[in-house]
Amino acid sequence: MKAMRSPMQMNANVPATEPQRYSAVQTLSLISGKGGDGRTTLALNLAVALARSNSQVVLFDANLSLGNLDLCMNVRQDFSIADVVANDKDINEVVVRGPHNIMLVPSPHGDPEMSHLSQIQHNGIINSFSNLTTDADIMLIDNEAGISRSVVDFTHAAREVLLVVCDEPASLQNAFATIKALSASNQCYRFRVIANKVDSSQHGLEVYSDICRRTDRYLDVLLEYCGAIPFDPALVNAARDGKAVVESQVGSKSARSIEKLAAKIKQWPKPLEPKGQAEFFVERLV
Repeated sequence: MKAMRSPMQMNANVPATEPQRYSAVQTLSLISGKGGDGRTTLALNLAVALARSNSQVVLFDANLSLGNLDLCMNVRQDFSIADVVANDKDINEVVVRGPHNIMLVPSPHGDPEMSHLSQIQHNGIINSFSNLTTDADIMLIDNEAGISRSVVDFTHAAREVLLVVCDEPASLQNAFATIKALSASNQCYRFRVIANKVDSSQHGLEVYSDICRRTDRYLDVLLEYCGAIPFDPALVNAARDGKAVVESQVGSKSARSIEKLAAKIKQWPKPLEPKGQAEFFVERLV
């Protein structure tokens, strides 16, 4: 696989002009300790809910080797982030426009090489977003499950971390391990927790309390409760049909909870200055 060019190298033959000024982008990394926690379904529905409320949304499928968000959105991808890594395409050429003008940056459906990228290559992907020639308000990064190198790098490059967890022993234990790994370098200390597939609001608080007991004992991190998404057949059926429940089943329990979460996210302040490390859309903060 070829080495990725830097943004400056990518534009080496472009005449110098006054750079276009874009607004700062709120970047959110969605993580989960294990597969099946509902992270990707939540990412898709959050993107649609935010876009329906007049936010300009970028959705990055960060499952680099087994992307599937294009399938979940019923859109066709001709290229993917793998083509950016290989220097064959600019990031603007791989973006796919989804419902409500969501800008999807897809990953390939099956490319084992993308599972073994170096930190330098991950940083190249992060830097490539500075070349995106469109304005945006919010970027959602749907990471793969677990704690791979890409999860660490992409989460450290985001401003907010949304941890999706379920009331299952494996989900809770893996969520704790993920928090521990991400906080080890002191680059992540705040995690916003979303309890998924719960029976009630009280059940969601119990899931949050469980993960807090684990972290309070061993880790120096801050967990903030962002709410709960109920287990809802409407959400399952919408996902099976390749639709967002916030659009196909307006008023359902899951749709209302996701819309509430989206409204909360829109109130979070955008970044004002760079963190001093690899960061998505860092050029818009300089």
